[in-house]
This record gives sequence, C-alpha cells and structure tokens, in this order.
Amino acid sequence: MKLKKLFCAALIATSALSAGAWSQKGHDTVAYIAEKHLSQAAADSVASLFDGRSPVYWANWLDNASHTPEYAYTKTWHYKNIDAGVEYDKAPLNNKGDVITAVNEQIAILSDSVSSRDQKVLALKILIHTVGDLHQPMHMGHLSDLGGNKWKVVFFGRDTNLHSIWDGSLMNSGHAWGYKEWQEQLDRLSPEQEAIEAAGTVDDWGRQTYEIANRVYDYFPEGAKVSYNEVAAWTPVIELQVLRGGLRLARILNAIFDPASTEAPSNF
Repeated sequence: MKLKKLFCAALIATSALSAGAWSQKGHDTVAYIAEKHLSQAAADSVASLFDGRSPVYWANWLDNASHTPEYAYTKTWHYKNIDAGVEYDKAPLNNKGDVITAVNEQIAILSDSVSSRDQKVLALKILIHTVGDLHQPMHMGHLSDLGGNKWKVVFFGRDTNLHSIWDGSLMNSGHAWGYKEWQEQLDRLSPEQEAIEAAGTVDDWGRQTYEIANRVYDYFPEGAKVSYNEVAAWTPVIELQVLRGGLRLARILNAIFDPASTEAPSNF
C-alpha cells in the first residue's frame, strides 16, 4: 500500500511538472530556431550581450523572474487577453502592459544607441521570451476565462484546463522531442517560405495568434474530452507557431544587430 501511494504521488508530481513543459520546451525551441537564423553580426552581438551564452539559456528566464519582487512589473507581459467577439484592434489595453507592448518596447530599447548595456541585456532576455509567448494561442485567449485557465477540459481522463494543455500537454503528446530535435524536424522551409512566415509586424502576429485562439475555443467546448484525435488535429498548429516564433525572432534580431541588414527595427 505504501509503495502504491508513493507511485501515485510520483505520477502526480510528474504531471505537475509536465504541465509547464511547453513553456520550457516551446521557448527553448523558438530561441534555438532563431539562433540558427542569425547573421554572423547579429549572432556576435547577442553572444556579446549574453557573455557567450546561447539565447536558449535565457529563453525561460522571464517565467521565473516575473514572480520575483524585482521583476513583478512584467507579470502581465506574457499575454494579451481579448474577449470573444472583440476585434483585435479595438481590444482595451492593459495599463500594466501586455505581450504586444512588451515586444515593441524591447525592440525599441535594443535598437536605441542611448540604451546602456544592462538595459539591452534585460531587453534581450525579455524579447526572446515574449516573442515565444506571443505565438502560444492561449496567451492571446479570452479575458473572461483568463486565457483558458478557467476553461475546464479533460485531458486523457485528467481534469485540467485549456490553457494548461496548450502550455505543455498537447506539445509533449505530439512529439517526445527535445528542443534541438524540434528545430531539426521543423526548420526545413525554403528561403522563400521562411520569408513568408517571418513577414509582418508584431500586431500582425498578435492578430494571427488571436484568430487561432478563437478557433481553439470553438474546437474545445468547456468540458471537452481531449485525446488522441485532438492531439493529432492540433500538433501541426503548434509546430507552425513554434517555427514562426523562431523565424520572426531571428528577423527582429538581425534587423537590430546587423549593420548590413536592409530592414529597420521600425518595420515591426
């Protein structure tokens, strides 16, 4: 009996840890795809700011930092909640900030020659994470249910919520890969296709993710039972969103850090 209880406790602990794994694996993958698409000049600038560390090293930093007193002001910077029926461009702004304003502000700091090194290091850490968040549909979910956190579903017999399964369960059920394998398997577009997926502004990307979020809500009614069919149906969307996040982050960083870039940070 004691052994059975220990085993059950281990399963519960594993489930709790895996619930946040999209946040970790997804952000790591976005950062790694971006790293693979940096020009040499941009890669050198990023390495200089990070003292040689990869963008992947800092990809999940903000999730922890937002819960500390020093960086508590960034708590709302991970999402932009918009209720059903509200147009993206008419959605009320959160006076504490949101993921769209956070991305734009970090681009401005990084592209400003007056910014100090410390300001740029912090902005780069935040940018890498928030661009990833921008592409997770439930981070553009409804305000009324806190981005799906109050939208109850059942995942393979386990009571959970819509936000949680998009944070980790769907991604991990689709592929049991590490972030390098995700990059290797997904990052295979032609240069022309890459340019198409990387195109647009931060608002274009937010609007696109919001549209996907609305499709998610339509597909998963409250109380929905999520199993193999649902994993198969939505894994390609996760794949595309992660790939888009990486390609778009690389485009931003190349525009900021590569003097030879034909694109200006103001394009975003």
